[in-house]
Amino acid sequence: MAVTLKGDQKLNTVPTTKTKALKINLNAHIYGTFAEIGAGQETVRNFFRAGGASGTIAKAMSAYDKDFSDAIYGIEDDGRYVTEERLKKMLRHEMELIEERLNRQKHPEKLFFSYANTVATINFSKKFKGHGWVGIKFQLDPLEDYNEIILHLRFKETDARAQQETLGILGVNLIYGAYYLNDNPKELLKSFYDNIDKDKLEIDMINFSGPRFMYVDNRLMSLQLVKNGMTNAVMFGPDGNNLLPAQVLYKKNILALRGSFRPVTKVNMNMYQEAKNLFFSENKVDPKSTQVIFEITLSNLRAEGEINERDFLDRAELLCSLGQNVMITNYQEYYRLVEYFSEFTKERMALAMGVYNLIQIFDEKYYRHVSGGILEAFGKLFYKDLKVYMYPYKDNETGKFITSKNLKVHPRMKELYKFFKNNGRLVDIETYDPNVLHIFSRNVLKMIKEGTTGWQEMLPTGIADMIERKRLFGYARKKTTKK
Repeated sequence: MAVTLKGDQKLNTVPTTKTKALKINLNAHIYGTFAEIGAGQETVRNFFRAGGASGTIAKAMSAYDKDFSDAIYGIEDDGRYVTEERLKKMLRHEMELIEERLNRQKHPEKLFFSYANTVATINFSKKFKGHGWVGIKFQLDPLEDYNEIILHLRFKETDARAQQETLGILGVNLIYGAYYLNDNPKELLKSFYDNIDKDKLEIDMINFSGPRFMYVDNRLMSLQLVKNGMTNAVMFGPDGNNLLPAQVLYKKNILALRGSFRPVTKVNMNMYQEAKNLFFSENKVDPKSTQVIFEITLSNLRAEGEINERDFLDRAELLCSLGQNVMITNYQEYYRLVEYFSEFTKERMALAMGVYNLIQIFDEKYYRHVSGGILEAFGKLFYKDLKVYMYPYKDNETGKFITSKNLKVHPRMKELYKFFKNNGRLVDIETYDPNVLHIFSRNVLKMIKEGTTGWQEMLPTGIADMIERKRLFGYARKKTTKK
């Protein structure tokens, strides 16, 4: 029997944490368990305090001792406790217990749920602010399979008690949103910050799964995290599922390529391949411990005004089909991107870019908001032997190839440019393919939309077929003569 739940998303005022918890408690259908590790039982506490909890809470527990936790949920291969895999085991184990212990014939209309979190709050020295995994496994119909929402958070507060309280509010928001906002995942996402200031908490990964979220693209949910200011960077893999950047980048060598990839062209892939070869030839760079990132900035996605979600997914679809990890960031300046990477690794880093992007790096106008100007930005950008691999540009008027040797920068930047060039920080990609330098994504995109033939040869193998088959980037069925 299906149970219809209606939320308060239409109200102008945000319901309080107590109001949300009480509404859940007073719903005769919702029933489940709470398992919280590492920060006390902060979420379930809100439900106890709201009143009427006996109709909602089947069990609340905190296997705080590691031996007890291992006895209940098993031992992780890496010996860690604050991980996504640990959270999934907790959700799975608690849900199996519900199904085993509660007779479905006795509770035909109950919507079972299992809420769990595994968290490490700020340490005593306050050098590590803490992070955690939070999730819910829940039903929206007694005869339907379970849905799941899993997210990762990073604490910003510097007080353990404040972090615990914030976690408790987030947990209530998650459970409430799962039942009352599930038909609008974007609003559900925003509701996580109900009664929480954004400077208290960062959510940098989320994944939706289950029958009610069958049509939710998790890459789009990642985009929403950055767009809503919940985090500055998100990542997803070739399978389209979101990844935790901290986990993927931890102690890795990193090679990043920034672009619009609208669409990804032979130039992009030639730059990627040749930059990768150069990076792997660097001292201490082991290919097995290297992560290559295709990065798109939020400002690039907003280049034509409001973000076009369909256009974003088209770009993501093609990059994922090529087996690449994609990152969306709010770091327009390269030095901020490098600072972000440095949070997770001390290993080698490199950036691959074309001439136009390199000229922007040496443009002072991009550093007016930095107290130390371009010198401070460059100190952050190049402080760890970072290399920039420069892909050449062909001047159609002169036929010359523009490289670091003949690139012209602003007169005030000449000496700074020479310093980094002469110190080996700027490296030319000399093994480029001259036959693809005439290709520009913007021209390819225009040809696709206008139905002009000839663009197919400008793209990597299989990409043109995918664009035509899935009608990406406004692909026009009707073709005109080649221009």
